[in-house]
Amino acid sequence: MAKRHRIPVTATVADAASDRTVALIRRAIRTALACEGVTVPCEIDVLLTDDEGIHEINLDMRGVDAPTDVLSFPAFSYVPGEPPTDESDADPMTGLTPLGDMAISMERVKAQAAEYGHSRSRELAYLVVHSVLHLLGYDHLDEGEQKRQMRAREEVIMAQLELTR
Repeated sequence: MAKRHRIPVTATVADAASDRTVALIRRAIRTALACEGVTVPCEIDVLLTDDEGIHEINLDMRGVDAPTDVLSFPAFSYVPGEPPTDESDADPMTGLTPLGDMAISMERVKAQAAEYGHSRSRELAYLVVHSVLHLLGYDHLDEGEQKRQMRAREEVIMAQLELTR
């Protein structure tokens, strides 16, 4: 039997990790990995928190004294469009390639869904896809080609999830 991706989801806020929410997160991650051509079994750890929790993580890990919607912490530096395709980065104990961690503010999910006029499910899936792309080396710090490339990949993956704008 082929190994599957491992996607543990934990929450620091009550009721954040409902079965429906966890299923959507896992589906978004698996879809993003498939769309990006990831052929090895991977592990991505997901933390669901609130603005206070993500603010603390942002300050501790990045020195940024503010909350945000999603944070991504890649385990390796990949080149966008060149995902892991062999098990050279795999953990010898699990056989899984650890792609990294993501933290999502569920308060930001709710607020941004209202601000942008779409469902919380769409906003959550978008933030998950966005984070997976960061774990795979994509970035958007400039307003040029890197940002356009990342946005294009997000749109393709969101279309696969049938959660377009």
